[in-house]
Amino acid sequence: MIELISEAVPEHSVIVLGMAGLLFASFTSLFSVVNPLAAMPIFLSLTERFSERERIQTAKKASFYMMGVLITFLLIGTFILSFFGISLAGIRIAGGLIIMRAAYSMLNPETGGRKLTDEDEAAAKEKEDISFSPLALPLLSGPGSIAVVIGFATQAEGVTDYLINGVSVLLVACITYGLLRLAPISARYIGPTGLNVMTRLMGFIALAISVQFILSGISRYYGLNI
Repeated sequence: MIELISEAVPEHSVIVLGMAGLLFASFTSLFSVVNPLAAMPIFLSLTERFSERERIQTAKKASFYMMGVLITFLLIGTFILSFFGISLAGIRIAGGLIIMRAAYSMLNPETGGRKLTDEDEAAAKEKEDISFSPLALPLLSGPGSIAVVIGFATQAEGVTDYLINGVSVLLVACITYGLLRLAPISARYIGPTGLNVMTRLMGFIALAISVQFILSGISRYYGLNI
């Protein structure tokens, strides 16, 4: 009896560690690409005419919409690939290139780190509700983050994996809401230099993720073990 228990505990521990590892990997991957830290200055600029209550409400709705967009692509990602006849290798390589472009922008925030053009930002300031566009799309859930969650879908092996990835999306959405809600205070204490440093760190992580996506796609296409 004791031997049976001793054999069962390690197996259960391995399962728990595997789930925790997947949660950590999916969370860090998605958070680094969404990068709500880099969105804070743009969020403050777009909501400068808002009251505190309106700013908080906008942050809440934008985070909710972002979560909805990413969960949708997580659930239908494989169906999209099947409908258009796109291979898993192709979507991983394409997703890696998209993430790499976003990572390059984060590594060079002074030259290409902005996610909105001047025209888009000017048009957004004239809108009454900016929570869905341009905040949720494309600022928070842009092509890079959508590519990441579709990558999650292609690697999911069961309902448990989908649930874990869904929890990752939920965690990123909650943290994004917290950061946007505290954006005025955070920007004051962190400052532009601190934001640039953290953006570059997120960019480095995103770059590593993009390389892994590309290598995974190449290895799958050629049947290699990289």
